[in-house]
Formats: sequence, C-alpha cells, structure tokens
Amino acid sequence: MNRQLISSLLALFLTLSLFGGTALAAGGVQYRAEPATPLAASRLIIKEIVWKCGAGGCVAPQGNSRLAIDCSALVRQVGSLRSFVVNGVALDPAALEKCNARAR
Repeated sequence: MNRQLISSLLALFLTLSLFGGTALAAGGVQYRAEPATPLAASRLIIKEIVWKCGAGGCVAPQGNSRLAIDCSALVRQVGSLRSFVVNGVALDPAALEKCNARAR
C-alpha cells in the first residue's frame, strides 16, 4: 500500500512539473514588456491592466483594448520599451517604434 501511494504521488508530481508550468503561463501572462530604463515600481495599474514588474521587465494579462492602445498606454507611463511581446510573439521593429513614439 505504501509503495502504491508513493508511486501515485510521484506520478502526480511529474505530471504537474511537466505540464503545470505551461498551463499557468498560458492562463495568466499574455503581455511581456522590457522598459528601456529599469522601473522602481513593482506593480503598475494602467488602463485597468495590472502590470507586475521586476528586474526582467514587466508582465500582465492581455487587456480588452487593442494591442496598440495597451502598448501606448504603457509607454506613456514607463517610457520607451526595448521589447513588447504578446502571447510569445514580439512586436516587429516598426510596430515597436510606433508604440515608443508615444513615450513621455
């Protein structure tokens, strides 16, 4: 009985470690942004989107507005961005430049 319990727990642990991380990542973070200048704030609320920021940049769930509006709202608050990624796909240089044109 003990071996069966240990085997079941081990199988559960392996399943969660293999698939749990992807499920969590896919469910919560759709925006990733790297400001050109590091931020002092660890949490920003911009256009009803809660951005969590750290040394590696900022992450947030995707908002209800168009991507261009959300990106522009972010750069108005934090300044120019080095990158802006939506669902794992980075904005192309022209789109990022257009977004950064709205920086403060």
